[in-house]
Amino acid sequence: MGSLGRPGTADTELDAGLPPSRRKWWRMLLAWLAGLTLLAVSIVVGCRAADTDAVTPVPQILAFLPWLLAPTGFALLLAGLARWWTGVAWAVLVLGALGWFLRPYGPGAGAVQPRGPLLRHVKVLTANLQFGRATDGLLSTIRSEKPDIVFVEECAFVCADALATDLPRSQYPYRNVVRKDGSEGSAILSAFPLKDTATLESEMAMPGAVAEIHGVSVRLQLAHPMPPLPGQVPLWQREVGTVRDFAAAAPDQPTIVAGDFNASQDHAAFRAVLDDGKLNDSARLAGKSRTWSWPAEDGRILRTQIDHVLVTKDFQVREARFVTLPGSDHRGLVVQLELHART
Repeated sequence: MGSLGRPGTADTELDAGLPPSRRKWWRMLLAWLAGLTLLAVSIVVGCRAADTDAVTPVPQILAFLPWLLAPTGFALLLAGLARWWTGVAWAVLVLGALGWFLRPYGPGAGAVQPRGPLLRHVKVLTANLQFGRATDGLLSTIRSEKPDIVFVEECAFVCADALATDLPRSQYPYRNVVRKDGSEGSAILSAFPLKDTATLESEMAMPGAVAEIHGVSVRLQLAHPMPPLPGQVPLWQREVGTVRDFAAAAPDQPTIVAGDFNASQDHAAFRAVLDDGKLNDSARLAGKSRTWSWPAEDGRILRTQIDHVLVTKDFQVREARFVTLPGSDHRGLVVQLELHART
């Protein structure tokens, strides 16, 4: 492996029966495989350490950062079999860095304790319906969970029609529905009075509103930036940045930002939304920062959390649960909040 160190010469059970020339070739092959694997993982971990999402394929891999433990452990095994001690040390360092970054980001359970008196319990649901296919699942979840505020992503025409005909106005008299088809439609439903605000500029609708809850004006913003697919990472970064700008514009006002962010805590763009907007991730505060929300299809191994409910310090999180939405590739997120007055 050049200046990185040469594979050792002591026999192992794996190659003890091989001729010396084959044994050397075999160990070099194992060392190269280990080195290439560690190089690829190190690039991603380095971007995480540098607080950048970089370019394809880094943002896509960052979404599944915990799973990099597997190839790193495999590289450690290969380096050990090759007696490549520099590679062993390299793998241990990468595993240590991964362990460090896999810690939940932001304040944890009990860290956010509003000082003012309790004003109102507020139950929030966010649900991505996958082109409206999970409309029936959404209606069923609303009936069972009875949330006060609902954020709906990918509310296609079938979803918008069902909300108008099958969801009583008496239950959600205040609504901001952006009627578009496919993944572009969105909706905010509320039991509290709403004042519509400007929809953020994006490919998929991201409506907002101000809710009047027990005399307090609470900013509501649905988040649904484009996913960081190859070829559209700059668009994803720009739209997540739009959400960040909204949050940062009034960080001292009570705010709820919820939806499918198409980003996890391992993306720098998402962490900027939290930091610049002085927001806390409800799942993190409820001790579920690594609970997955996507993809929900059976048989999928790689999963991550990209659906979030973010709140300002005015709210205390009592519970966060991910619920099945039949027909969707996302799980819904139900969060029980307490709104407190400011002192």
